[in-house]
Amino acid sequence: MLEKTVPQTTIAKEVTLKGVGLHTGAEVIMTFYPAAENTGYRFKRADLEGQPIIQAEAQYVINTQRGTNLEKEGVSIQTSEHVLAALVGLQIDNVLIELNAPEPPIMDGSSKFFVEALEKAGRTQLEALREEYVVKEVISFKDEESGSEITLIPADNYQITTMVDFGTKVLGTQNATLDRLEDFKSEISEARTFSFLHELETLLDHGLIKGGDLNNAIVYVDKEISQATMTKLEKAFNKSSLSVKPNGILDNLTLNQPNEAARHKLLDVIGDLALAGTRIRGKVIANKPGHFVNTQFAKKLCAMIKSERRNQIPQYDLNQPPYMDIHQIMDMLPHRPPFLLIDRIIELSDTHVVGMKNVTMNEDFFVGHFPGAPVMPGVLQIEAMAQTGGVLVLSTVPDPENYLTLFMKMDNVKFKQKVLPGDTLIFHCSLISPIRRGICHMQAYAYANNKLVAEAELMAQIVKKK
Repeated sequence: MLEKTVPQTTIAKEVTLKGVGLHTGAEVIMTFYPAAENTGYRFKRADLEGQPIIQAEAQYVINTQRGTNLEKEGVSIQTSEHVLAALVGLQIDNVLIELNAPEPPIMDGSSKFFVEALEKAGRTQLEALREEYVVKEVISFKDEESGSEITLIPADNYQITTMVDFGTKVLGTQNATLDRLEDFKSEISEARTFSFLHELETLLDHGLIKGGDLNNAIVYVDKEISQATMTKLEKAFNKSSLSVKPNGILDNLTLNQPNEAARHKLLDVIGDLALAGTRIRGKVIANKPGHFVNTQFAKKLCAMIKSERRNQIPQYDLNQPPYMDIHQIMDMLPHRPPFLLIDRIIELSDTHVVGMKNVTMNEDFFVGHFPGAPVMPGVLQIEAMAQTGGVLVLSTVPDPENYLTLFMKMDNVKFKQKVLPGDTLIFHCSLISPIRRGICHMQAYAYANNKLVAEAELMAQIVKKK
């Protein structure tokens, strides 16, 4: 079930890190920006035209071969998990992550430096409450091919246990547990990524991990190293000599904890499950976790949460005086009948707006849509959503009567129920990202008869009238 408890958070100011990408070896500049309530985690590719944004959501996972990689409309983000784990571990709910490259800097292979940067930025509370998915029954997912399995059971807070077994003597079986997120920084954040020698050779042969060195990855030597392989590794890591420590890892690196591998797998679980988009109140038990099983489980959770959210219809007292009546709406919006498609504004804040429309048989469009079976066109439902959002964006300028609101795009549009004469439509629009340069990016929902009837992501811009 879904519950709203404590206030949401974001960072107090922007903060920037520099490093190299693990797989590209290119220098990366990454900046964390404060974000509005209900934004969640979003990546922005500042190096691409239009600076596209990718939501950190499970639906955008495209592959998990060398990290959790996201892609939306041809724009990608690689190895997102360490950054997301730091945000969840510090209980920060809303952040915009700007990159000038397709992957965050690898730093030392853990979340340590991301945690330090975010703590330097500080944390601030927002007005909206954080939504939590409270686990009431056992939820599980198993990958039959690998034997990896994740189970989620009821608990009083978010807890994670990982159990790893790679079938090698050098690593053996390891466990790690995090009983509360408050201990993430001290117990988990410094756990670095690791690789086995046979995997490392394959990656090097394919020209990957160009940003790797012995300071950002633990290398477990699970096979005998030939002199040719050692020479290749010394060249790749720019070292004059290398050797194997008695504990079976390459030298020039000391384990932070004996079970650092299991702790890093726990870190990955936290980062990957962040893609479910909602904080979890329950205990995760992950047996042989990996990015594939983690993200498949995140997709399953995401579907369950979205289904429950759709069934939780917001309630508004329509008998109360509106925030804006039709006259005040017309003072702000340039639309006029028969194309003014909202009658009231019920709520308005810096980040959301709620509007209302009474659908009557007098609407002009019912003449032709359809004779004898009147149905409100879906495109007009979206237009009404956009007009509601227009009130939100126009409320940011002192002279809204001198501006027009223009559609830029719509995504993920879905129609769930018919809208008929006599229905009362409620539109709820909330910001996906802060309004900048008059551009408003919103998540919009339409409700009628205690049901979700339509939803869409909308983007619009206000421009001054000539």
